[in-house]
Amino acid sequence: MASRAPKIVRNPEASRAKILDAARIEFVTHGLSGGRVDRIAEQSGVNKNLIYHYFGSKDALYLAVLERIYADLRARQQDQDLRGLPPVEGMKRLVSNTFDHFVATPDLIRLMSIENIHYAEHLKSSSSTKALYGGLLDTIRILLKRGQEEGVFRANVDAVDLYLSISGLAYFFLSNQHTLSWLLDRDLAARRRVLKRRQHVVEMVLSYLTQASPAEAAGADPQ
Repeated sequence: MASRAPKIVRNPEASRAKILDAARIEFVTHGLSGGRVDRIAEQSGVNKNLIYHYFGSKDALYLAVLERIYADLRARQQDQDLRGLPPVEGMKRLVSNTFDHFVATPDLIRLMSIENIHYAEHLKSSSSTKALYGGLLDTIRILLKRGQEEGVFRANVDAVDLYLSISGLAYFFLSNQHTLSWLLDRDLAARRRVLKRRQHVVEMVLSYLTQASPAEAAGADPQ
């Protein structure tokens, strides 16, 4: 009696993870327009038809990569764990965690830049990413409110504006690292320089929060 061929056991989650890892590299390297599903299939070792089975299209795969990298950012910020800390310490850690994740994930910088070229067209189709930021803003508001009640933070700070400053201070430095290194004759990618920038960003944000606004300093009603 002829022996039966061994049954192939598929692991959909493992296959999806391989595809997403390969797609991330492909889109970071070539952008959305230049990315090729053939190369993703080759690099992941997964059949091209299976990629379309799992994700439907190249655009849908690109969105899945975006959703994954934004979810990683939000997990790294650990804002839920910061709500019980003293407000200054909590805000300091939020800024540090955000900066550290940008540094550790240059792919995030690249993909954010690519998606902005496309006017966030694909991200707007996400059913999960936008909701991630509700919790972040809640954490910022909680820390701000407690800091204001304790008299350590200035009044009338908008949570969205504050996060734009936190993110922007880190993002611009890293997204323009190569051009600015050449223009300013300074190796901005050197570890010593990155750590110095991290300290600068933390101090900038905390200095803003812990100093009274000009109106407050002049004795005006902060409300």
